[in-house]
Amino acid sequence: MELKTVQIEKPEDVNFILGQSHFIKTVEDLYEVLVGSSPHLKFGVAFCEASGPRLVRQVGNDEGLVELAVKNAQAIGAGHCFIVFLKDGYPVNVLNQIKQVPEVCRIFCATANPAQIVIGETRQGRAILGVVDGGSPLGVETDQDIADRKAMLRKFGYKL
Repeated sequence: MELKTVQIEKPEDVNFILGQSHFIKTVEDLYEVLVGSSPHLKFGVAFCEASGPRLVRQVGNDEGLVELAVKNAQAIGAGHCFIVFLKDGYPVNVLNQIKQVPEVCRIFCATANPAQIVIGETRQGRAILGVVDGGSPLGVETDQDIADRKAMLRKFGYKL
């Protein structure tokens, strides 16, 4: 097995969700979940088919995000992986609905951070082994950092 890393290419203000599923129906089910979540959400989805014609399937409501999803899915190239790019919305607002899609097996990450995907490649194909999401910690939060975190969550309406 050969180990590789794939850098996710995306604009700084775009979030993405990377997951694995087991059936071509995933593409349409993810579309239904995402389009029904918010009238403002822009998204693109790509899914790497693992058998048959083994195509990168694509769907979305924003052409640029669909192209971005296809480009990154091709770079990852792992069977049955999917990648969703989001704009004007956040993963936290759609993650539980995506997890409830019957074909979805797992979510590897949901982030806006720079990310690298760790790939294992064999003669048969590729697998996602893990994700490097952002950078390593630089320290431990102080009392002021705790207060700032709590204030930010309340400012955005995630906590009362």
